[in-house]
This record gives sequence, C-alpha cells and structure tokens, in this order.
Amino acid sequence: MANMTVLEEIIKEIGSELYQKWYNSVPEDQKTEEASKAMADNANETAIFVIQAFMYKFNEAADELKDSN
Repeated sequence: MANMTVLEEIIKEIGSELYQKWYNSVPEDQKTEEASKAMADNANETAIFVIQAFMYKFNEAADELKDSN
C-alpha cells in the first residue's frame, strides 16, 4: 500500500474514531454487518466533510485577517 499523506492519516483516524463512537451507541441486537458497513462508510464521508469544512472556514478567516492588516 502506498504511503498516506498526513491529512489522509488524520481523516482515517477521525473516521475510525467516529465509527467506533457510533457503533458503540447501537444496541447489541441491531449490530449487523450491513449496519456496521453503513456506519463505517458514513463515518469516513463525515470525517472528510468536517475536515474540508474546517479547512475552508480556517482559510477564509486567515484571508480576512491578512486583508485587514
């Protein structure tokens, strides 16, 4: 497997942590392979979305600060 970038590693770790949090909150009788896969997919997509949104907002704020000086 190719080396992952720092950002890819962060996204993977956050996705895994989010998945685990969601999985732990599901009652035992509802933990199926399908549900687990859906949660894993959603956790990874959510991690990407949140990090991209954060980066966009962070860069936007930095640009505003730069422009005000």
